[in-house]
Amino acid sequence: MKTKSIIIRPLYTEKMAAQQESMNKYAFSVNPRANKIEIKSAIENKFDVKVKSVKTMNVRGKMRQQMTRQGRFIGRKSDWKKAIVTLEADYKLDLFDNA
Repeated sequence: MKTKSIIIRPLYTEKMAAQQESMNKYAFSVNPRANKIEIKSAIENKFDVKVKSVKTMNVRGKMRQQMTRQGRFIGRKSDWKKAIVTLEADYKLDLFDNA
């Protein structure tokens, strides 16, 4: 799998902001077919950092419903995969350096 197709986007929430400061952990939305080894190499190549560990989880899509004139429409969001990457102590990521 190519590096560009593995990492989809970084996830930045209040919880992840706290973990970035205290435990040097970063979260990414990744391709559901990618494994931990591919994710580790993609992060190391893209950001030029050293990865200590990678934890992944598959997130199930939520059910959604919407009322329309024709009645109730029920749908489902797609499933996705989350990766939480722990970096070595000497490294940091600046995700918003070009913003």
